[in-house]
Parts: sequence; C-alpha cells; structure tokens
Amino acid sequence: MQKSVTETSIDRHLNKIQNNWHGRLSLTYANRSGKTQIIRNEMQAPLKVQRPFYPEGKEVCHTAILHTAGGVVGGDRLEFNCHLQPNAKALITTAAAGKIYRSSGQQAQQKIELKVDSGAVLEWLPQETIVFDGAIYRQDLRVELAPQAKILLWEITRFGRSARGEKFCSGEWRSHSEIWQENRPLWIDRQWLKGGAKMLESPHGLAGKPVAATLAWVGEAVTAEILEKVRALPYETTIYPGTSTAGVTRIPNGLLCRYRGDSTAAARDWFVRIWQLLRLSFAGRPCCLPRLWIV
Repeated sequence: MQKSVTETSIDRHLNKIQNNWHGRLSLTYANRSGKTQIIRNEMQAPLKVQRPFYPEGKEVCHTAILHTAGGVVGGDRLEFNCHLQPNAKALITTAAAGKIYRSSGQQAQQKIELKVDSGAVLEWLPQETIVFDGAIYRQDLRVELAPQAKILLWEITRFGRSARGEKFCSGEWRSHSEIWQENRPLWIDRQWLKGGAKMLESPHGLAGKPVAATLAWVGEAVTAEILEKVRALPYETTIYPGTSTAGVTRIPNGLLCRYRGDSTAAARDWFVRIWQLLRLSFAGRPCCLPRLWIV
C-alpha cells in the first residue's frame, strides 16, 4: 500500500517564520508482477509527486516531481531520496524548469540520493535549471548503483536569464555528482562556477555561452560503434548554427557527454538523440518522451 506523509502544521509555521522551505520527497519503486509501482511516497512541501503514468506500458513508471513554491531562494533546503528495488524501471523528470532566484546572502541547497538495485534501471531526466544572477546554490547528487543496475542522468543549466540580456555576474553555483557501486566510485564530477568569474568567458570554461549540460550513462559499457554513432549526432540548431561545442567520452562502464552553447532546447534535443541510441541498444525499445515536455 502506498504511504503518503505531508508536512505538519508545525513544519508550515516554522517555514513561514524562517521565510524559507525545508522540503523533502522520498519515493520507493518496486516491480510487482512486471509492473513498476510506487510503494512508498513521503513528501513535505514544497515538494510533491504527480500521479504516475505509463505511456509505454506497465514496465516503466513515468513520474514528475513538482515544486509548488515555483522556485528556490537562499536558505531553502530540498532533499529527494529515491530507491528502485530489484528489476524496477522508472523515468523521473520535473514538472517545469527549475528556477534558482537571487539570494541576499544565504545558500540554497538541494540534496539528491538515488539507490538503484540489481536489474533496475533509472532514467533521471529533470528539465533545465535557470540560475538567476546573484543566486547562491549547491546541488549534491549521489547514486548507489548495484551490480547489473543502470542509470541515465542529465543536468542542463542556464546561467542568467539570457533571453532578457541577464548574465551570471554575481553569486555562486556548485554541482557535485557521484555514482558508487559496492563502495567503489564509478564517476565523480564536481563543478563550481562563481558569478562574474573569468571562467565564464574563458575557452576553457563556458566561452561566453550561457548553457552548460552533462549527460552520464553508467552501468553498462558502450561499444566503439555506439560511441561513434553518438559522436555523429548533431548538437546544433538552425537558430544557433556554429555556436555550440560538445564532447563525448567513453568512461569505464558507461558514457559521458558534455554540451556548451546558447540553447537549452538544443542541449535537450541532443541528449534525447543519445538517449534514443542507448535505449535501442540496451533495452531494445525507443525512448518515450514524458508528456510534460510536449507543448
């Protein structure tokens, strides 16, 4: 039976006094007779999960996380825990783009812990995050991956509301990601970007581009053939021709892809093409876009 726990009146009162949110969401997925179901759901505002849906059949549970406050401010603390039991398959995304607002000095934090048991597959595909000028933000993501488990994850970040001419001139952004298997690190990625730093313009950094994105596939090695197919995929758009750069690297037991450019849409389109190749190669079925992405 699914369990649901929401914040208490005391929690709401404290959040109002402190003028920030301490939100939590904890999900457990299990394979029941070939259908992946959420068997545990504990949530505290502003985080909640929408009703699961199954656009590609009962085997893969599509889930969307909703942030009801609309954005993250300095002092917010968000925690997300997810456990896929053996042979469960889940695709998790977010209901909208994340927004990290300007801070008056406090750091906003998000902590994500993902546990994927043997035979399970997790596709962690959040929509893009917009880091406003002056935001101070840190995200820590840790994955415990069992043998014969697999994970595909990506992170797409826009620095400054560039459509309005805003740049990331002040503030700080940190992203720490780790994937472990039986106490052994498979992939560790630590990024730090300070608003207004030379790295924003340096060719060794963002080269003046507002969008940076990373995709990682970990749990099964890719062949040289798949590697070359991924490298041959287009990553630019007709709107921003010749302005983006991308890199693809085969890592032990997986694949790592990086994007740097002007368009979050272009980054996601490229990632979806990579996802399609990986899905066909390792699962024998095409990718299925979450319905929230289709406008």
